[in-house]
Amino acid sequence: MLARVYSGALHGVDAFRVDVEVDLAKGLPNFATVGLAEGAVRESRVRAEAALKNSGLEFPQRRITVNLAPADVRKGGSAFDLPIALGLVSFSEPLDEKLLGSTLVVGELGLDGEVRRVPGAMSMAVMARQEGLNAMVCPNECAPEASVVGGVKVLPAGSFQEVVAHFTGRKLLDPVCVSPREALAKAPGYTVDFSDVKGQQHVKRALEVAAAGGHNLLMLGPPGSGKTMLARRLSSILPPLSFEEAIETTKVYSIMGLTPAGSALIGVRPFRAPHHTVSNAGLVGGGTIPRPGEVSLAHNGVLFLDELPEFRRNVLEVLRQPLEDSTVTIARAQMSVTFPAKVMLVAAMNPCPCGYLTDPGHVCLCSLQTIHRYRSRVSGPLLDRIDIQVEVPAVPYRDLMHTTPGESSATIRKRVVAAREIQQKRFGELEGVRSNAQMPAAVVQRLCRLSTECQVLLGRAVKRLGFSARAIERIIKVGRTIADLSAEADLLPHHIAEAIQYRNLDRGTGH
Repeated sequence: MLARVYSGALHGVDAFRVDVEVDLAKGLPNFATVGLAEGAVRESRVRAEAALKNSGLEFPQRRITVNLAPADVRKGGSAFDLPIALGLVSFSEPLDEKLLGSTLVVGELGLDGEVRRVPGAMSMAVMARQEGLNAMVCPNECAPEASVVGGVKVLPAGSFQEVVAHFTGRKLLDPVCVSPREALAKAPGYTVDFSDVKGQQHVKRALEVAAAGGHNLLMLGPPGSGKTMLARRLSSILPPLSFEEAIETTKVYSIMGLTPAGSALIGVRPFRAPHHTVSNAGLVGGGTIPRPGEVSLAHNGVLFLDELPEFRRNVLEVLRQPLEDSTVTIARAQMSVTFPAKVMLVAAMNPCPCGYLTDPGHVCLCSLQTIHRYRSRVSGPLLDRIDIQVEVPAVPYRDLMHTTPGESSATIRKRVVAAREIQQKRFGELEGVRSNAQMPAAVVQRLCRLSTECQVLLGRAVKRLGFSARAIERIIKVGRTIADLSAEADLLPHHIAEAIQYRNLDRGTGH
């Protein structure tokens, strides 16, 4: 006797179909799970047995074999509880074979038969649509994010009894439908605003340029100068998430089980600020079955690294490839997984170990050697990948006591959005390029031609400050963004001059 239920498993941020085959044979009672099942999958037997008994259903006292096909791919998680239990109950309940053969089933079971949330519901729904399945049965909490995909009827269930009643035809589950536009409109807004920031006009300008072009940013300044406060407000001036970006971001949060309960989409750009004790795997992802790290959780948003030199050097170095390629590839002996990592890196650091090198109100006692050793914790290749480096001085007392609110995030965001629209028109259908910071070298040469005056100015700066080839390219990209904020078609010398000013760490310690 054989029963087959369609389910799914995760591979990176995507899902693939798994055929859950349940076979009953004569012999002493036994339960075997095959198909490279991890620990949580093997434990499904215990949860399924308790759920069936506590739901008033019969658990077969036979020799049971559960095969998860394809059998040569590792499978983890608890999402197979529901399809395994459904396969077992099919031998005692008259399930509708046609309905069962057109439905994807995922869900964890409680011992009382409750259907509990599982990660990756959005990816499962995308896979079900690609596989030509008509419906997807999933836990109540997962239904909103699954239904926003479209093309598949999403049927939420709260208990195993409801699922059995649906497939026997006694009481069909009611589908849920969430409009993507409504889901984005209902997304919570930002709780912070640039109007709270006192002074620091030149830093606000640098943040606006960074947001307009999607550039990486480093802030250098003494303790208490507002570096963290400014960084936390950067997301509020970035352009709103498009539907495609919201889907990309939500898929990452979905496979980690971090989508807010009842929410269909991550509607605001993420802001992630890992502690400096984070490991390699915590930052870029890893594990036996690879999972996303902080850089992927910040996809389409901001990754903020406070106290940059305090991060272990090997941890910082693993960021170099994601910053260049906007993806993270994790290779294991049996699999290779790629996660998205299109982020704006924002970092903050003190100018010296004591923090007061550039603060006129305090005396810095750090030697040049100590300062050099402190700053060298951040490698030159990583600094090369940071387009804008800006000094954040201590805020004067008169600015702190100023009661008039500063420019709001909404006002700044309008200028940023206008600049991004210019960039989108320029790039047209160029795949994978949404902002100036993402331009490949060939596109920079074609779309960012420098006049003779700009070339002379940049040449003098290179001769004096020793910029690398990558730094020169990034100066041109930042200059292009500054021109876009002014809605100017051509790169002018003052655009390049401002971009050069944003290479603060290329000018030495300043002691």
